Amino acid sequence: MNNNGINSVRIDKWLWAVRICKTRLMAADLCRKQKVSVEQQKVKPSKEVKAGQIITVRQEGIDWQYRVVRCIEKRVSAALASECREDLTSEEEINKLKIIKSNWGLHRPRGAGRPTKKDRRAIDRFFQE
Repeated sequence: MNNNGINSVRIDKWLWAVRICKTRLMAADLCRKQKVSVEQQKVKPSKEVKAGQIITVRQEGIDWQYRVVRCIEKRVSAALASECREDLTSEEEINKLKIIKSNWGLHRPRGAGRPTKKDRRAIDRFFQE
């Protein structure tokens, strides 16, 4: 048992509490879309996680990896949230994100306006991977 008395917590609550996802619904949707794995196994939102487990979250076209340091159920400040998780994301993945974001502006010519519905779907497919 850790210092706040919780042995395990639902994965969707933990992702929300440590500020990986903005809302619990977004965390649950990531799980339902099989973009979250615990110890390399895809999980449902109700999966219980414990301290020490490795969690992989597929977002923004890369695989983010975190180690659960402490189980919490309530959303806390960013400073406290960073103490509850350890970021294990490789430098290679972070560089891949930088490349994706640096090329983002090159796809649309300046002054072309907002993306059309067709463009938006293509963009969404690109980031779904």
